[in-house]
Amino acid sequence: MRILVVEDERKIATFIRKGLAESGFNPLACANGDDALHLASSERFDAIVLDVMLPGRDGLSVLRQLREQRNTVPVILLTARDGLAERVEGLNLGADDYLSKPFSMEELIARLRAVRRRLTGEGLSVQQYEDLSLNQITHEITRAGRKIELTAREYALLEYLMRSPGRVLTRTQLCEQVWDYHFDPGTNVVDVCVQRLRRKVDDGHPVKLIQTVRGVGYTLKAGA
Repeated sequence: MRILVVEDERKIATFIRKGLAESGFNPLACANGDDALHLASSERFDAIVLDVMLPGRDGLSVLRQLREQRNTVPVILLTARDGLAERVEGLNLGADDYLSKPFSMEELIARLRAVRRRLTGEGLSVQQYEDLSLNQITHEITRAGRKIELTAREYALLEYLMRSPGRVLTRTQLCEQVWDYHFDPGTNVVDVCVQRLRRKVDDGHPVKLIQTVRGVGYTLKAGA
């Protein structure tokens, strides 16, 4: 997905751009409303992450102009925590969703994927990396066309790894996101599950996909 990120606060823009790139998106950033309108009107994007408060033309003005041009690109607004009026006006103008600052990168990515799914049906229900495929509707996993049987926990772990190929995920992140509880440094539950998953996904294949980053965690990345 090619994403236009419109945010004038440099740290937030860098945070969003980096997080999207690590998750397999193709982000392009700009810092004011006039540039955003020009880019959105002249180039194709799969979605726009649009801050409301911008120098020059504000985010709501950009959104209004796009919809008047019959540009239906999905727009997710970034608003202040107490910006109820902005959120209501944005939705009435044709925004597809909104996030209140501060927000987590994972929530933004989930909302982008949800917006895309609403437009394309099942398009993003199938996650693909190299020759590994995961269907989020049927829960069917295949590698090089061969079906792989996973437990519910192994499936959840693989799905989380496939959301961000190439990104190193710590044991703490995996424990909190897949097991839904705070990480206990004395437990090896993550390592044991990864080992089982690796045997099912990688055994018999010359290209290994589940990699260990020593002292940090794990990542989904093609390697020897």
